[in-house]
Amino acid sequence: MATFVRLLVAEVERRVSRLFKAERGEGPSSFLEAPRTEKLLERGAGGELRYGLAAMQGWRAHMEDAHTAQPQLPGALAAWAFFAVYDGHAGSTVAQFCARHLLGEVVAGEAFAGPTESPEAVKEAVREGFLRMDSRMQALARAEGWEHAGSTAVAVLVSPRHLYFVNLGDSRALLCRAGRVTFYTEDHKPSRPRERERIENAGGTVTLHRVNGSLAVSRALGDFDYKAVAWRGQTEQLVSPEPEVYELARCPGEDEFLVLACDGVWDAFDTEGLCTFVRSRLLLTGDPQAVCEQVLDTGLYKGSRDNMTCMVVCFQGAPGTSEAALQRERELDAHLESQVAELYKELQEQGDVSLVAVFRCLASKVNPSLPPGGGLASKRAVIVEAYERLRQSSEAQQSGSSESGAPC
Repeated sequence: MATFVRLLVAEVERRVSRLFKAERGEGPSSFLEAPRTEKLLERGAGGELRYGLAAMQGWRAHMEDAHTAQPQLPGALAAWAFFAVYDGHAGSTVAQFCARHLLGEVVAGEAFAGPTESPEAVKEAVREGFLRMDSRMQALARAEGWEHAGSTAVAVLVSPRHLYFVNLGDSRALLCRAGRVTFYTEDHKPSRPRERERIENAGGTVTLHRVNGSLAVSRALGDFDYKAVAWRGQTEQLVSPEPEVYELARCPGEDEFLVLACDGVWDAFDTEGLCTFVRSRLLLTGDPQAVCEQVLDTGLYKGSRDNMTCMVVCFQGAPGTSEAALQRERELDAHLESQVAELYKELQEQGDVSLVAVFRCLASKVNPSLPPGGGLASKRAVIVEAYERLRQSSEAQQSGSSESGAPC
């Protein structure tokens, strides 16, 4: 029942979101008639880290996501790494600019110049870097007439001793340690008490969980229309560019992987679900890029209509390919193929055979062997392939029967 309620609430929020987009002139034209499923793929390695990334435009009319992935920073920071996902809205200008320049602003602080690492100094340097970046972009936006765009940002700065999670908006990052979620960032929604207080103090309102009934996040880079209250400071505006920065000590024997993803992915997965899904897929391939591809495909089939970007960063303790896991997956695929065959025959006898009907029947059955977090949607390719083989075989048999019964 609790799962049903969560799904119902998520669907209501999605529909409200579409309603507001339509009111702002972002209605049907903001979505395509069919999703664009081509993926931007990337992988890399540096030091003790390796990462994979996949990004997909999906149903959106434009791709507005961007990212930064540096598994090994240059020069004196060669033992450090930086990963970030930027989710643009109302255009991609801010997200793309951040992907190119934000890291430089972050590491420009004195906290990165000394021989020793001070977590408090690093956190403050990150915060100041974000604020400088926002001021820099605001000046450029005025001078160059930028579009009225904004972007969320979620990042992880990896040092030899610590992990620094940086969050601004509703993209999200998590850490899997010893097989479970140990930490994840919390979305900046306008309805959170602290966010609501700042918005109302700046003369705004929170309506249906949105800033002035329009913007769904309370912190972001860009969005300068929401940062024009003259009597308020930079971090006291309707929308704040100030990130929340969290520091965790590393556990080299237990840290497995990081996941960074935009809200298009989180529309389809909850935090625990995505962690368990990624871990289960790493046991099959050991390849973070392949896992990210599967996350996006599954998210699309689970109903996400937004741009999707997912990045998986593996530590040395990340799961590798497991023969036992591969065997379980082969058995699951064989079981699903068998079920599809049985359902196809039953539905054919009822005169109502279709792929949708097959999925509906499969979804009504409890199957604990399905990938955790991904469910039936993550096995869509197996089901479609089995269905198509049966359909083509049936059509061939019908064609053969009609030919054999035809007069010479």
